[in-house]
Formats: sequence, structure tokens, C-alpha cells
Amino acid sequence: MTTSQLEKQSGPRGAARRTGRPGIALTVIAACQLMVVLDATIVNIALPHIQNALSFSTTDLSWVLSAYTLTFGGLLLLGGRAGDILGRRRVFMAGILLFTLASLLGGFAQEPWQLLAARALQGVGGAIASPTSLALITTTFAEGPERNRAFGVFAAVSAGGGAIGLLAGGMLTEWLDWRWVFFVNVPIGVLIAVLAPRYINESERHPGRFDLAGAATSTLGMASLVYGFIRASEEGWRDTLTVSAFAASVVLLAMFAVIESRAKEPITPLRMFADRNRSGTYVIMLSLAAAMFGMFFFIVLFVQNVLSYSPIKSGLAFLPVTVAIIVAAGLSQRLLPVLGPKPFMVTGSTFTGLGLFWLTLISPDSSYLSGVLGPLLLFGFGMGLNFVTLTLTAVSGVAQHEAGAASGLLNASQQVGGSLGLSILVTVFGTASRNEAERQLPSFMAQASPEQKAELAKTQELPGRWGHEVLTQGISTAFVAAVVMAAVALLTAALVIRVRKSDLDALSGRAEAAGPVA
Repeated sequence: MTTSQLEKQSGPRGAARRTGRPGIALTVIAACQLMVVLDATIVNIALPHIQNALSFSTTDLSWVLSAYTLTFGGLLLLGGRAGDILGRRRVFMAGILLFTLASLLGGFAQEPWQLLAARALQGVGGAIASPTSLALITTTFAEGPERNRAFGVFAAVSAGGGAIGLLAGGMLTEWLDWRWVFFVNVPIGVLIAVLAPRYINESERHPGRFDLAGAATSTLGMASLVYGFIRASEEGWRDTLTVSAFAASVVLLAMFAVIESRAKEPITPLRMFADRNRSGTYVIMLSLAAAMFGMFFFIVLFVQNVLSYSPIKSGLAFLPVTVAIIVAAGLSQRLLPVLGPKPFMVTGSTFTGLGLFWLTLISPDSSYLSGVLGPLLLFGFGMGLNFVTLTLTAVSGVAQHEAGAASGLLNASQQVGGSLGLSILVTVFGTASRNEAERQLPSFMAQASPEQKAELAKTQELPGRWGHEVLTQGISTAFVAAVVMAAVALLTAALVIRVRKSDLDALSGRAEAAGPVA
């Protein structure tokens, strides 16, 4: 949602409903955004422990991430609309309470389906709370330096939440238990819910319609598509449920397109895709997010299961990615007026692809320094060059009152692309690791002790170095698919994007109005 939209809805330009403690109000809003953003990474570090505790297969484990990102991305725009129609503080609190309840349920999960249901519910809560928290900044803070500082804090929390999540996930998992990556949200959420009505004023309610049919068909359609890929990795492409899932996704997504083309207030305005620069931007974000989610998922498994890193050490191992993203984002922001957006998209996608290609060489003998650190730095630098640039280009050529929708679609592309890409990489991983296990099995049977054979019969997974061979072969092959995703982003940046440097002044103003990408 744009700043101008919010000003129109909350009063005259520059006006805001002041509270007695704007600092506390900002803290409450920022705490909500931090909780939602870091939840995308805090769970990553705990994945191997969740897998062991609840007996997930490696392919099914990906649903712990996808269940959250699918509902979050699919309902993000609907959450923003709900705040306009029902009142932003009311919707903000509802989202926080739902997110908090889901976190509590996730921490108590005893079966895989219970955790996945809680993760999906977390995504719904996040989709309701996150866009509303950004809107509340304009309702609370007057235009000018005060509001700019508030947006700056919000952007910093959005950017730093991922790194905080990695470290917090490592500490909670190692010092307490994996369940605390969920329990930690409960006291924070309760505190936000208590403070919000005291320090944040309610916004005016505005008439409008909920595009529930559009939200439902898009979310269910993408969920069916993701399920189809993950099912194929375990049961094959001819499996009845696999084929049914793909067929359902085609029907649901076709229904979504028809619904959006006819809706008076669509959740996804299809006219946003008419501009080649904006459409190209969404494709680039979707492709890069697809590779990024997969990279985090598989490297966490590698450093903990093969390199035997502790959860805390695993969190620290990913910090160079965050540093590289921050450095590259700052560089692109300074040089964008000079070079224009396209060089950063092309260069960023190239660096990302090179980092992923390097990861295809990973093996059981790779160390962190020789096989992981270099690719992470290349990948992070490439992503950093793209983040600011994609945000600017997404709102280019859009009327000021529609910049929020354009920016929201970029956020949704990131979340949905991550889910879809992870499912594709998991499918490649499942096929490659299964083939490698069949190749390794005769060698294992010839050398294994009775205890090791008994473990194989119990877990259906090869132990020790044989298991490491299987895991790394699956991971390295999955990264080949990730390279293809980065290549799609690179080709789109090179052949589709045509933003002129003369557009930059308008772009900068629109990007600031649209707010940061979560």
C-alpha cells in the first residue's frame, strides 16, 4: 500500500492520529514485523532437529517452510485489504493473535501434520498482520522526518530480521529445544496484543469488497502445484495423487485468472502484468526467491548433517550471506542513479547463478571454507544487487495510488516463488538421492556391520559416509536446477527489462512510498 493511499484514508496530507507515546507505538509495530520476518529463517536452523523429532522425510520436511510461505504469500494482499475495510488496528491485532496461537500450537506439535497445520496458520496470521503494520505507520506518524524515521526503522527490521532469525534459531535450538523457535513468539505476540490498543489508534473503516474467491483459488492452486512436485519426488510422476495434484492446480489457477479478470476489486489486478518491466520484475523475483529458499534449506542440512555443525555454528555460518546482501544493496542504492536498474539486475542474477553453480560441486569432502563460504558470498552479493532494484522497477510506470499493489505483488512473488522453487528442488533432490542410494547399497551391504544393517532396516536411510554420499549427491543435483532458475532471472533481466535512467527520479519516490519488501 502506498503512502499516498494511506494519507487519503487517514486524513489530510501530513495528518496522523497521534498517540501519547509514538515511540512505544513504533516499537509495537516494528516488533510485529520482526516476528513475522524472522519466522521465515528462525525455523531453518531447527529443521534437522524437527526432522529427527517428528520423523519427517527430507522431502516432506520442505513443507515446514512451504506451509508458511504459501499461505503468507497467497493471502498477503487480502490482509492489506482487510485492514482498509475493517480497521487497521483491529486487523493488526487479529493477525498477531492468530500468529501467536499458531506458534503455540506448533511448539506443542507431536505429529508432522500438526506442525504443518500450525505453520500454515502462522502464514495466515503473518499475511494479516504484516501489511497492516506498515499501513499503521502512516496512521500514527505525521509526514516528514518523523514518518521517514519510522519507515527507516521498519525497513531496517525487515532487512535484519533474517539474520536475527538465523542466530536466534541456532541459540534456541542448541540451548533449549527446537520447539522454542515457536514458543519464543508467544510472549512477544501477547505483549504486542496488550500494548497495541493502548498506544495505536484505530483507523477509519472504508467500504470495499473482499476477493475471497481469488485468494482461495490462488493459494489452493499453488499449494496443489507444490504438493504435486513433492509427491512426484517420492512416488514418481505417474502416481495417481501426483497427476491429480497437478490437474487440480491447473483448474484452480485457471479459475483464479477468470475470477480476477471479472472481479470489481480483484486481489491481484491483472493490469499490473501489462507492463513488460513490471512483469519481468515479478519473474526475476520469483526465480531468485525459488533458488534462495532452496539454497538455505539444503545448506542447513549439509552443514549440520555432513559437517556436523551445531545449530549456533550453523546460524553463524550464514551470516556472510546477510553481510553480502547489505553491502550489495547499499552499493546498488548509491549507483542506481548513475547506471540505471538493468545493469544491477543482470549483474546480480549473474553473481547469484555463479554462486549456485559453485554449489553444484559440493561433496562429502567439502569443508565450509572450500565449498560453502565462497558460494554464499557470491549468492548474497547477487541477491543484494537485485533487492533494491527490483523494488524500484516493480513500481515504475504505476499510478501513485497503485504503487502499493505493485509492491505487494512483488512481495507475494517472493513468497510464492520460494515455495514453488523449493518444491521443484526437493523433487530433483529426491530423485537424485534415491538413485544414489541404490548405487551405494551394494557397497554398504558388503561392508556394514549387523548394527548398521539393523539401522538401515529401521530408518530406510543409509548411515555414516554412505548416507553422506547420498545426501550430497542429492543436494548438488538440486543446485543444478537452481542454476536454471537463476538463468531464467538473468535472461529476463537481459531481454525483457527496459527501464530508462530518466525514470529514476520518479522510481525513487514511488519505491519509498510503496515501502520495503519483506
